[in-house]
Amino acid sequence: MNLKHLLIASVTALTLNSIAIAQSIPANRAEVAYSFAPVVKKAAPSVVNVFVTKREKNPEATLLNDPMFKYFFGDAGGQIPKERVQSSLGSGVIVSSDGLVVTNHHVIADADEVKLVLHNKQEFAARVILKDPRTDLAVLKIQAPEKFTAIELGDADNMQIGDFVLAIGNPFGVGQTVTSGIVSALARTQVGVSDYQSFIQTDAAINPGNSGGALVDTNGKLIGINTAIYSRSGGSVGIGFAIPTDMVKQVIASAIRGSKIVQRPYVGVKLQNLTSELAQSLKLNRNEGALVVLVTEGSPAHSAGFKQGDVVVEIDGQAITDGDSFGFRLATHGIGGISKVKLVRQGVERVVELHRVSAPELPARNTLKITGKNYFSGLTVSNFNPAVAEELSIETGKKGVAIMDIAPSSIAARIGLRKGDILLALNGEPIETTQDVKLISQDQPQMWRLSLLRNGEIINAVLR
Repeated sequence: MNLKHLLIASVTALTLNSIAIAQSIPANRAEVAYSFAPVVKKAAPSVVNVFVTKREKNPEATLLNDPMFKYFFGDAGGQIPKERVQSSLGSGVIVSSDGLVVTNHHVIADADEVKLVLHNKQEFAARVILKDPRTDLAVLKIQAPEKFTAIELGDADNMQIGDFVLAIGNPFGVGQTVTSGIVSALARTQVGVSDYQSFIQTDAAINPGNSGGALVDTNGKLIGINTAIYSRSGGSVGIGFAIPTDMVKQVIASAIRGSKIVQRPYVGVKLQNLTSELAQSLKLNRNEGALVVLVTEGSPAHSAGFKQGDVVVEIDGQAITDGDSFGFRLATHGIGGISKVKLVRQGVERVVELHRVSAPELPARNTLKITGKNYFSGLTVSNFNPAVAEELSIETGKKGVAIMDIAPSSIAARIGLRKGDILLALNGEPIETTQDVKLISQDQPQMWRLSLLRNGEIINAVLR
């Protein structure tokens, strides 16, 4: 190529580059001012501020109002209020025009009063109609006959890592705030804030007060309920987690049906996360999946053909990465119908049909509250069955009596008994029914020898 041709080629290249640069520069003010404002305008009216009030007895007032205290120190207790009022705040999302609102369970747990402030500053009282601590979700009902602006529910399964998202809520109580970011990761498990974990991770700023608020896509559709952040300071560091709408829809459906609890499919299987070491020992060419370590006889998993040593890799076409993702995916399908589960057994893939049924209440719970002057006063106990196991998130196939609740400040609470413990024996006598606990607890021995199951381990203790 001679000098003339070289100059022509150089000029041509410069011209083409100039055209490309010109095409990439915004041509007008409208292109420069690209904004999420239309998305916010659509979604923001459905996001509410949640104000919670909780009343509890003031221990100082109890002391200062005691007649003996007044005798020695005078009537100082009259100025001390008998109750202490605690307030907290969060966010919520209107999901139906008649005033159903979804928020986090931890926002309204133990609330005596709930007040909602709408986008237009209107205030309404609300009542809690469903609590689901296992997903950290709750449903409220606005106490007004008006029609409200409900958000459109999107499909979280359609989201991809890198998609733009907006978080709308009430951080630190400053008022409704919108932050933007991207989907940083999907199907995050091992977060530790609920039993069913498959979170959307985002770097949109989420702070205290955002809990229960909306994570929306660029169409203004709800794709998640903002729930938790990873932070050492308490403020946002760009790692936030939202519950996908797949699970939110199941909780809303239960509330619409009038259920007080959310029923989920009973499987009857214990799973373990598949590690690289386990995969190697099982001669698998994958490190993702859930290893079957126990199958309860007579359970849906047993009927479907699950066997110890199987690896669950897929349910209804959706990949399973670990035990948490299997539980989440199954729970989002709800009760009724059949799910196709892909298993790997000795290197061979097979598909089995799992019937989605509720956990059986056999034997019957026969729930009792233990009263009187004994170590077990304050316990609420039930006969252990698959439904109780599902409710308490513990392994099925055990015998004994489950502790369903413990009264605060009761003797049972002070000696260290916990909700979810399974009572096995008292003073050598097997505990098989709630009546056994009631009868044996009426004895007044010098000491109690207690045997219970906690987190899969048997604990033996002596109470004096």
